[in-house]
Amino acid sequence: MALLSLFGCGHRDAPTYPADRLTLRDGSTATIHFFRHASLAIEYDGRRIYVDPVSDYADYASLPKADLVLVTHSHYDHFDRAAVEALEDGKTELLCDRTTAEAFDMECTVMRPGAVATPRNGVKIEAVAAYNTTEGHTDFHPAERGDCGYVLTLGGTRIYIAGDTEPTQEMAALRDIDIAFLPVNQPYTMTVDQAVEAVRTLRPAIFYPYHYGEVEEKTDLDRLVRELEGVTEVRIRPME
Repeated sequence: MALLSLFGCGHRDAPTYPADRLTLRDGSTATIHFFRHASLAIEYDGRRIYVDPVSDYADYASLPKADLVLVTHSHYDHFDRAAVEALEDGKTELLCDRTTAEAFDMECTVMRPGAVATPRNGVKIEAVAAYNTTEGHTDFHPAERGDCGYVLTLGGTRIYIAGDTEPTQEMAALRDIDIAFLPVNQPYTMTVDQAVEAVRTLRPAIFYPYHYGEVEEKTDLDRLVRELEGVTEVRIRPME
């Protein structure tokens, strides 16, 4: 893991963020930049993809403009209009869930669970239903609202960014997931046990827990790593 300034541009006063460089199935590379909570970015083939940008989590005005912005749902810790506008340059494409699209007058492609899009930048994006299933928790992210997770296919590698969800039948139906970002944040998303269940079902080569912290009940990341030893590589990154 490296600390990259302005995605490697090296400006002296630019903020630095942790980053992992990955080799994809076709031999090309991608770099994942970790901001905080559920906010991250992927740099691939000269293109910059931002996921759930929120101004509190990164200095987006100082970062390179986005080719593509993905928003999973309209909660304040996932959608921030100011952050999206700071990343736009007139050619930026925005893909978002139905609720976000209806609540804000921004030009976007509306993604509903099951939809597939190929924006101008050529990256395949599949929308996956994201919702709570535990009794007493379903109002947090109700299935009927149409929140989304996304599967991105880059260089033949399938990266699943789940958004706010518990294990669901739609998640279990996913195939050939190479890298998975799953939320582990009680009581709003997955418990450690649920995350273990989901990883054992998906069998990604790399699992990144994300969207943890910012609540009273702390996620036991050490237990998460122990439970998945021999199942997948668990990479803990500073996403609190």
